[in-house]
Amino acid sequence: MMCRIPGIKRANCYKWLHHEKSVIDKENEEAAELIKEYHKKYNGILGYRMMADKINRDYNKNYSDKRIYKIMKILGIQSIIRPKRKSCTVRKNNNTANNNLNRDFNASGPNEKWVTDVTEFKYGPHNEYKLYLSAFLDLYDRIVVSYEIGDHNNNILVFNTFDNAEAHPLFHSDGGYQYTSPAFINMLKKYGMTQSMSRIRTN
Repeated sequence: MMCRIPGIKRANCYKWLHHEKSVIDKENEEAAELIKEYHKKYNGILGYRMMADKINRDYNKNYSDKRIYKIMKILGIQSIIRPKRKSCTVRKNNNTANNNLNRDFNASGPNEKWVTDVTEFKYGPHNEYKLYLSAFLDLYDRIVVSYEIGDHNNNILVFNTFDNAEAHPLFHSDGGYQYTSPAFINMLKKYGMTQSMSRIRTN
């Protein structure tokens, strides 16, 4: 019946069922298992580009974004939240740092330059709830090296993200109050990190 409905010959069906898997088939199956693992590990927040970057870095693979996208589509896996950008830059004091990054977004190796920001997400039937994602991105391979999700955009959210990080490179951010607070600046100094901060945009 399964062959008759789509109009497939039984001989072709059995031939397909018993065919030997190609190298590409085996690679795709391996990638699919990793995708399912990482989708669960990161609570569904990874899009296909970040998924490819994570797997390639952790397992020394070379999967293309397009390939990961196709496999995720077949598996019915996608990022569970869509970001709505909202600027969180509020400078209420003079604790600013020089722009040491100076728009040089290239790094010669891992853990040389990190950038960070806080992004707001809305969810629920009427977008009545909010989540905030604080993430540290390594500019070498665009991997998220640490992240924290919370119900409030506050210092604790950013501090927890920092606590989860395992290295301490040049640290670049905007001028949000979390990054200009004395407590955060003292924490960077404690770990011997160089702080960098974007200039305020003027119209």
